[in-house]
Amino acid sequence: MSLDVPTAILERAERGEVDDADFVEVVRDSLPYAWEVVSRVAADLRSGTEEYADNTIAPPDDVARGQLLRAMASDAIRGGLERHFGVKLAFQNCHRVAAFPLAAVGGDTYSTFISTRAQLLNQSPELRNC
Repeated sequence: MSLDVPTAILERAERGEVDDADFVEVVRDSLPYAWEVVSRVAADLRSGTEEYADNTIAPPDDVARGQLLRAMASDAIRGGLERHFGVKLAFQNCHRVAAFPLAAVGGDTYSTFISTRAQLLNQSPELRNC
């Protein structure tokens, strides 16, 4: 299961009354490692001078890796995180999450990061089975 949804929020979802704040809270509580990584790259982007900020540290274990993969693979989760942090997320391999300013989407740096070439160049034997 990807998310641990409290009964009250599940009941609101069944009625169609789900807002981003509730959803993001569920994500934060259910996927704490993924939340920490995205929080960190979003903060690094805001506080730095680079065109993007990214995580290059492998998850400490399979549980953390699974959380990150679930967050990045779900359009709803990823979109909720992007809206909450005001960034565009990009993902390579098992742990390279990057945060870009929304205005960077479609630009050279963002396009290069999400390219097939960049994905191929970001491979290594130790990441093959991550």
